[in-house]
Amino acid sequence: MFTGLIAELGTVERLAESSTSCRLTVRVPKILQGVKIGDSIAVNGVCLTVVHLQGNRFTADVMPETVRRTTLHLLQPGDKVNLEKALRPTDGMDGHIVQGHVEGTGTIQQIVPEGNALVYRIAAPAELLRYIVAKGSVAVDGISLTVTEADGEGFGVSLIPHTAKMTTLGYKAAGDAVNLETDILARYVEKMLGLGKVGEMLFDSRRTAFAEKGTDSEPEMTEEFLREHGF
Repeated sequence: MFTGLIAELGTVERLAESSTSCRLTVRVPKILQGVKIGDSIAVNGVCLTVVHLQGNRFTADVMPETVRRTTLHLLQPGDKVNLEKALRPTDGMDGHIVQGHVEGTGTIQQIVPEGNALVYRIAAPAELLRYIVAKGSVAVDGISLTVTEADGEGFGVSLIPHTAKMTTLGYKAAGDAVNLETDILARYVEKMLGLGKVGEMLFDSRRTAFAEKGTDSEPEMTEEFLREHGF
C-alpha cells in the first residue's frame, strides 16, 4: 500500500520489451536504502516488485496486464518517473490510500496557471469517471491529488509549485498520457451494495442529462433526478 506522496524522481535507464511484457531498470538517487529484492516500489503509480538491485539501480518485471493498463511501456531511457516505497506501519498516513493498482490511463487536455497553482484538466474513460468526484481523491501517475471538478468527460486537479517541481507532472504537457487509480473505497462500496450495473446505468444517465443541459454545471444527484431515471 502507498499514500501517493512521491519520495523522489528516478530516471529510466532501460526498458527491455518482449511482445507482451517488459523489464524496467530505474536509476534512483536515494530511496533504495533498506530496499531488498522482493520489496514493492510504485513507479508512476504502478506497484512493481524489485527483482534485481545493483548500486543505485533497481529492476522490476512488468507483466502483460500492467502493460495493457498503464503508460509504462511508453517510457524511454532518460524519462523521469515518480517513485514511492511501500507504506510501513510506522509511517505517517498523509495523502490517501493508494494500492498501486492502476485501472487505466487518462490524457492531459490542458494546463492552466491559476495564482500560485497549475490546474490540470484530464480526460478519462467513463468506467473510471464514475468513481471520481469533486473534492475526492485520485492518484495521477501515483500522485495523491484532490479533484477540483468532475463531469462526464474528465476531471481537474490543482498542483502547488512544490508538487509540480517534485513530480513528473511538472514535466508533462497537453496530450501526454497519465496513469489513473481511483479511490478504492468507492469501488468497494459499489461492490458490497451490488451497484455495478446500476451504477453504470446511473452514470450514463447523468452524462446524457449533462450533455442535453448544455451548461457547465453537472446535474445534481437529487431524489428527483433518481426518480426521473428509474432509480
